[in-house]
Amino acid sequence: MLASLAIFASLAASAAAHATFQALWVNSVDQGSWCVRMPQSNSPVTSVTSNDIACNVNASPSSGICSVNPGDSITVEMHQQPGDRNCANEAIGGDHWGPVQVYLAKVDDATTAVGSSASWFKVAEMGLPSNNPEYWATEVLNDNCGHFTFTLPSVEPGQYLLRAEVIALHVASSVGGAQFYMSCFQVTVGGSGTAAPPTVKIPGAYSPQDPGILINIYTSPKAYDIPGPTPFGTTSPTVATTAWPSAATWNTASQPKTIPTTAPPGATAAPPPPSSIPTSAPTSPTSPTGNPTTPPTSSPTSPGGTVAKYGQCGGIGWTGGTVCAAGSTCTALNDYYSQCV
Repeated sequence: MLASLAIFASLAASAAAHATFQALWVNSVDQGSWCVRMPQSNSPVTSVTSNDIACNVNASPSSGICSVNPGDSITVEMHQQPGDRNCANEAIGGDHWGPVQVYLAKVDDATTAVGSSASWFKVAEMGLPSNNPEYWATEVLNDNCGHFTFTLPSVEPGQYLLRAEVIALHVASSVGGAQFYMSCFQVTVGGSGTAAPPTVKIPGAYSPQDPGILINIYTSPKAYDIPGPTPFGTTSPTVATTAWPSAATWNTASQPKTIPTTAPPGATAAPPPPSSIPTSAPTSPTSPTGNPTTPPTSSPTSPGGTVAKYGQCGGIGWTGGTVCAAGSTCTALNDYYSQCV
């Protein structure tokens, strides 16, 4: 009977509420969704061997890159629905209990890097902070309006993908198993750090048989093995045998209700590909007599002029051109960036 109830609870929870990491904070400054590769839906990835487990299923590319430095306080923010920052709603509901983790991968170009090809190292984690009473990292996330904060270690400068992840644990893999919710953020790390920690591949870091994945949490575990490598530069909280404080450490009263529509301080956008940048000034065409002719004008035109291929042509807050040059079409990559491609 207890097993049947546990299976029913697991299946009900899996259908009750899903979520996405969708915003970033740097030293308590809201970066919004500027540099996130927004997932296509709030549904989970369920296979640890799928390439989707790196940065989610067909996550929308972003041209935005957020600026961070070693020692910065970094906060990832999760909610059930895109753009919903209401603290009255659980960040991830439906009894989705499990760990929260954050990884980094150094890449050449954060806007184009493929997460499943990158090399990752973990920089933060929380699993089961307390077993008396049982209290999971996702409950800490819910108590803090979907916010999970960590300190960026002193890694070498460059561009990185930052991967935030929740693993929602249920009964066991044979009857539903773990659900993985992740988003990748694009960041540039400044400073003069020198650390280049050992890395793992994702997929590759997890096995379906890992004790932190193949687990029945309804048995009220007294300990929990967080999947993946040991975090660099920090340690996971030990499992307390006393109640974990449930009071919010995030200032939920000042939580903004909407996503900002302008670029955050210090953030950048990726430059257009070199092929779209003119190398010399265009020359005027000539008539058969050798006299210059009047160059044709683009039609139709937009308030900001015709946008060259690979240039920005739209998005929330965009006031520039919206008509693309011949041979390209204005395509929405996310809510904040449309590009002529």
